[in-house]
Amino acid sequence: MSNYEIAFIGGSGLYKIPNLKKPKWNKVTSAFGEPSSKICTGTLNNKKVAFLPRHGLGHNISPSKINYRANIDSLKKIGVQNIVSLSAVGSLREDYKPGDFVVVDQFIDKTYLRQKTFFDDDVVVHIPMSSPVCKNLRNLSINILRKSKLKFHKSGTYVCIEGPQFSSQAESNLYRSWGCDIIGMTNMPEAKLAKEAGICYCALAMVTDFDCWHPNHDSVTIDQIVSTLNKNANNAFEFINKISQTEKIFCDEKTKNLSKDSTITDLDIIKKSTKQKLKHILKI
Repeated sequence: MSNYEIAFIGGSGLYKIPNLKKPKWNKVTSAFGEPSSKICTGTLNNKKVAFLPRHGLGHNISPSKINYRANIDSLKKIGVQNIVSLSAVGSLREDYKPGDFVVVDQFIDKTYLRQKTFFDDDVVVHIPMSSPVCKNLRNLSINILRKSKLKFHKSGTYVCIEGPQFSSQAESNLYRSWGCDIIGMTNMPEAKLAKEAGICYCALAMVTDFDCWHPNHDSVTIDQIVSTLNKNANNAFEFINKISQTEKIFCDEKTKNLSKDSTITDLDIIKKSTKQKLKHILKI
């Protein structure tokens, strides 16, 4: 097993990492099925990094059809310590404008079709999710965005909906009444599974448009959204380049052992087949 200090999961508009040296697309098998694509590995600024396009290289996988478990398990299998998730979102606030970045600190999960845990067979593990993202990675991301002079918000609550349809106006206003800041379709259960896998996780959201609550929403065109998406992608590449220059990206030791420390089931009675399936996740 190789070890990668950091991996990037790319959302809409992010299907590669520019300037990656010795890039190699690796087929990684998972006990949980097929990941979204092969995993690209290489070096950037002399740091070993990995990259996975969440929707597939051709953006042909709908949010509800993404195999989140296989994606996270595959990254764990190759020794990834930290994940930065990059994704496009809609804004639920007037001051979170298209083109802005949001360093997410909280999630509300409104999905219902997805497999959300590695521990659904023969073993019970209760992972605490009060702080769903890594504080160290968040602070590092905030510092990099600040130095890059990119417009960003250092906190935000991300409501994740099932999709692929966008929300109704009534739903959009409901989420605003809850205090949600942005809306997307992919960061859950991704963040939950990363935590179960003992991988530090940070979510960097890129605002492409205002959600349908906004009075000027109907004036937004697909061309405008795509233009903003492309601009955000270029800024995301700048962020990726700068975070890879960090001398050392530390993974929180508590996160690494969280699943084992949160297991209720007696390890001695867990089936061998279950232990084999979870060998990268639970490490028992």
